[in-house]
Amino acid sequence: MKVSCEALRQVEAICRKFGNEPGELISILHECQNTLGYLPEEVQKVIARELGIPASKVYGVVTFYSFFSMVPKGKYPVSVCLGTACYVRGSDKVLEEFKRVLGIEVGETTPDGKFSLDCLRCVGACGLAPVATIGEKVYGRLNPSDIKKIVAEFDA
Repeated sequence: MKVSCEALRQVEAICRKFGNEPGELISILHECQNTLGYLPEEVQKVIARELGIPASKVYGVVTFYSFFSMVPKGKYPVSVCLGTACYVRGSDKVLEEFKRVLGIEVGETTPDGKFSLDCLRCVGACGLAPVATIGEKVYGRLNPSDIKKIVAEFDA
């Protein structure tokens, strides 16, 4: 998918907002992802050029931190916690059910663009394990049998 010229101008403006300072790379990446929804290679190259740093450095940061994505996320990003407390309480089965219900694998987005599926290591709600988030909403004490109903809430 090609990034529009307008989007690339927005990226340049975000870099300028942070004074084109290489030390602001993570802040710039956050704002660019919040604006565009993801950080494709084209955007990373513009950021590298604007900050005067190698594109490989930008790529390294994007791929190191799980928050950043190089592919568009769905309108409703689903994240299943696989941290210790959640895993011990069955989050692997919850993840399998999300994959089955949505018809996608981890790191993918549904063809209609509604849902994307990812894993994370801790939501900070261990007392509610197993936990998943959809957007900003946290779902706790999940069972695989809950997933179809939860997805239906967003699929209306």
